[in-house]
Amino acid sequence: MKNFCFILSVGVFLFIVSCNDQEKSVETDMTAKNIAAINEINKAIETGDVSRLGDYITTDAVDHAGPKGDIKGLDSIKASLAQFHAMVQNMKLEVLKEIADNEYVFQWVRFTGITTTIDMGMPVGTKFDMTAIELAKMKDGKVAEHWEFMQPIDMLKMAEPITLPSTSKKDTLKNKIDSLNMSPKM
Repeated sequence: MKNFCFILSVGVFLFIVSCNDQEKSVETDMTAKNIAAINEINKAIETGDVSRLGDYITTDAVDHAGPKGDIKGLDSIKASLAQFHAMVQNMKLEVLKEIADNEYVFQWVRFTGITTTIDMGMPVGTKFDMTAIELAKMKDGKVAEHWEFMQPIDMLKMAEPITLPSTSKKDTLKNKIDSLNMSPKM
């Protein structure tokens, strides 16, 4: 009886391990497919060839990292990525680290290049070197949603310069008096 229980226990254990390995295999296949899709999108951004992005992005995808808000739909995303490529010369996109599963791909990426327009908030000819976390939500091996998280210092490089009015003591006092709608008594 002991031998039978032992053999039964080993059999159940092997069955459970076998099932887990099959689940991991399916997850590994989908994870690999997700990473491959993201890497093809990265190549399209680098080269400017957006013609095959429909193979890697759903038609109703949303890019939450648009310069002016959400970019909705494959055609709009393709146009935006082509425009981004046109704003940069010698663009390189290097994946520093990536983590993926069946549903999400996270990549820590480094963007380098030289601006060709002022659209990035920097003068034409400015060399840049920035990093960001790119997050893609996947659906059947294609990107359905995308977010980008940059370091504040890199975002400031792209911000339009802010000029503050001069504030000498005399100007400050005059502004306070004017705001009170009073004239000085001397």
